[in-house]
Amino acid sequence: MLTLAIAAVVLIGFAIFTQVWTDKLWFDSIGFGTVFSIELITRLALFFGVGGLMALLVGGNMWLAIRLRPRGRRNGDSAVLDAYRRMLESNTWLAVLTPSIALGVLAGMSATSEVLPVLAWINAVPFGKTDPVFNLDYKFYVFEFPIWQSFLSFLLTAVSFSLIAALIVHFATGGLRAVRNLGRPQVTPAARVHLSVLTGVLLVLYGLQCLLDRYALLVGQGTLFTGVHYTDDHARIGAKLVMAVISFLVAALFFANPIIKRTIYPAAALVLMVISGLILTLIYPAVVQSFVVAPNQPDKENPYMQSHINMTRDAFGIADTEVTEYEAVTQVKAGQLKSDAEALPGIRLMDPAVIGPTYEQLQQVRGYYTFPDVLDVDRYTIDGKETDVVVAAREMNLAGLPDQNWNNIHTVYTHGYGLVIAYGNRRQTMGEPEWIVSQIPPIGKLPDHESRIYFGEQSTQYAIVGREEGQDPIELDTPNGKSNVYAGKGGVGIGDALTRTLYAARFMDFNLLLSDRVNSQSRILYNRTPKERVQEVAPWLTVDSNIYPALVDGRAVWIVDAYTTASTFPNSELVNLRNSSADTQSRMVGAQVDENINYIRNSVKAVVDAYDGTVTLYAWDDTDPILQAYERAFPGTVQPKSAISDDLLSHLRYPEDMFKVQREILGRYHMTNPYTWYAQSDLWQVPNDPVKANTDAKEPPYYLSIKWPGDENPIFSQTTVFVPRGRSNLASYLAVVAEATSPDYGKLRVLRMSDTHQIDGPGQTFNAINNDPKVAETLRPFLNQGAASATYGNLLTLPMGAGLLYVAPVYTMRQGNTGSYPALAYVVVRFGAYVGIGSTLQEALDAVFAGDAGANTGEQPSGTSTTSPSPNPSTSTSTSPTTTPTGSATANPAAVALLEKAQTAFEAADAALRKGDLATYQAKNDEARTALAEALKLMGR
Repeated sequence: MLTLAIAAVVLIGFAIFTQVWTDKLWFDSIGFGTVFSIELITRLALFFGVGGLMALLVGGNMWLAIRLRPRGRRNGDSAVLDAYRRMLESNTWLAVLTPSIALGVLAGMSATSEVLPVLAWINAVPFGKTDPVFNLDYKFYVFEFPIWQSFLSFLLTAVSFSLIAALIVHFATGGLRAVRNLGRPQVTPAARVHLSVLTGVLLVLYGLQCLLDRYALLVGQGTLFTGVHYTDDHARIGAKLVMAVISFLVAALFFANPIIKRTIYPAAALVLMVISGLILTLIYPAVVQSFVVAPNQPDKENPYMQSHINMTRDAFGIADTEVTEYEAVTQVKAGQLKSDAEALPGIRLMDPAVIGPTYEQLQQVRGYYTFPDVLDVDRYTIDGKETDVVVAAREMNLAGLPDQNWNNIHTVYTHGYGLVIAYGNRRQTMGEPEWIVSQIPPIGKLPDHESRIYFGEQSTQYAIVGREEGQDPIELDTPNGKSNVYAGKGGVGIGDALTRTLYAARFMDFNLLLSDRVNSQSRILYNRTPKERVQEVAPWLTVDSNIYPALVDGRAVWIVDAYTTASTFPNSELVNLRNSSADTQSRMVGAQVDENINYIRNSVKAVVDAYDGTVTLYAWDDTDPILQAYERAFPGTVQPKSAISDDLLSHLRYPEDMFKVQREILGRYHMTNPYTWYAQSDLWQVPNDPVKANTDAKEPPYYLSIKWPGDENPIFSQTTVFVPRGRSNLASYLAVVAEATSPDYGKLRVLRMSDTHQIDGPGQTFNAINNDPKVAETLRPFLNQGAASATYGNLLTLPMGAGLLYVAPVYTMRQGNTGSYPALAYVVVRFGAYVGIGSTLQEALDAVFAGDAGANTGEQPSGTSTTSPSPNPSTSTSTSPTTTPTGSATANPAAVALLEKAQTAFEAADAALRKGDLATYQAKNDEARTALAEALKLMGR
């Protein structure tokens, strides 16, 4: 047994050392060693401080009870008590240390979870605002209140355990006896003093808890909202104060009991205190609520509702939301979109939630590469103009490896390669995205950059990189078989035997010790996902569920939005972060953490280098007191906002999850009048996603460039819509300026629909589109034929033409073919009650607005061609619009002949598509593309 015990201690100690030391090596390698050391020191201090105090209190009181035992032995006790008494007398230290150390270890382990709150408390920064009840700075509730609450809870637990332990020892040693004849316990004077003092201390702590509970009313959930109510202010706060005074008085009686020697007095006072507690904390507030508040609730709660509304809007950053009444027109006329002409080319037709398989088929190159299910929207300056794009990283897909052995997984297939970027509003002739950057190595319109992706969302396995001089490279670099040697600074060196042994133990993988591929120059890359890296170096941050890749200053990087949150902001509504940010896309990109919050700020923008894993944190909202507190706790870990480069700034955007939480709050808290808020007469809700069949998930917000009514130019924004609670018509349209370079960044703006006439919401609009005869006729081949299918993309809503324009791309895809993928074939538009469908956005718009929308979308389906609208746009159903290459072909008869051949093939493809004959459709499109390419070549293009 001794050998096993020693072996267990050694193994546990080695496991702890392995985890701690490898963590230190990782934090040092990434440049955040300060975070590791501060966390470790604080954790140890809490473990030994809290655990030691628990052990001291319990063990000290047990030892004191033994010292106070009566001399002489008791007679007539049970054998169990006799055995325990003998152990106490013969092995006092063992009897005392065993339970006290066990409880101390449990308490210490529990305390280590409070590292971050303690550090925030120590480094707390004032908010500069005070609550309306106690006039305390918000700092008290956010930083101090949780610590005092935890500390008092610990002391109550520790003293309670001490009292129980003392009772057991006194009973075992004869200081406390149950005498049947007397009908009450017999207590020695020494035991009476000891137990009375402990009970008095417990009552003092309970009184302090009652005083602290008054402040808890400002952060607790009430009958109407989170925060203090009328009954709290006029009954519960006073009751808590009275109960605290009573507790102190009863405690004084217990402290005096050793002198008065009449236990009946403090015992009776304790019973009276319990009865008083029932009356003061339960019955009295219930009476006030039922007979004073309930009959006059809107009036009695009015000032408290107003305070709650104001503080909730402040806590969630929606206090400055600009609401504008919008008399949206529903009638159409020719040229109606002329004033919005600049915004039309920016309407995104490539849905990042649909075209993932298109990227997979056209840019995957090999089965061991992959793209995410939901792609990302960003902006790049192309040809001197800011352009909305759809971007994705080509990452390594280890599940697609032909042979999933240890060497392949950890030493060969170590990284992905390149970002793939396409125009958000353009397509090629066949409906595929028009690429800005594509292929391996990447080629396109953006400057050369480091494209290898060693750190990404799919990088969940550790990788071994690095070779000694003279050794051949073994990492697969490109699909043609070319290999490379990692030259980045990321990872931890494992060239020495000790470090290799520690990592072999950490990952439970002996191949790290046995493989010859691990050499003196080897480095191990782990914790490779960007979210994981940010959460490790900044555990006080909550990371956005959707991160995105970008090309910044010649590097492929991941941009991560991060939040500071709190759940004890006074008088602010408590919401669940996971539920508030859930929608149809969150199921694919990942859910948020399941925690309740009533304060949120996008305080940090984090950047993770895709090649070497470097993490850089930038203070984005540097006025946030929570950020300031943690900057003081972990000095030097967060860079100032001024350190953000211009290139990086151009890719930063307003974060998704924060916007989702804000729109959830705005659904009710756009009402600032307490009476309206109480009556809930103007509640908004986010509609369900109409495009996703058989789902009750919310419609996601969308990134796109819009021109706000009254603005001169379109701007990159994040948008969403609201419908009235329980209804389907449109209530309002919400957008936030998402362009980080704009002085209006973060400005929330609402267009509130008029109450005089109904504007259809997304669900009604989608139903109208599906029921439209032109749309039904156009899509019938895909809906009635098993060989093909049509899929709607996101239903975008844009304020245009003095009304609201709905735009939905339609993608077609062959069925039963492993190489099939969604291709943009049509665009559907609705304005008011008018629906148009065309092979281009231009055609669809012209079909709606009396044959002339008044603006040109600038679509170029082939990238080198311009669209010639059909003579009758309202009836156009062509999947491949008639195209005329830019420039002149009349001087080259061969080119003219090829163009005519391409035109004939396009027409034949269109006819085949109408019949649902996808095989002919594909063949004729290929024929047309070949002829068109040859014509362009002859024309010198």
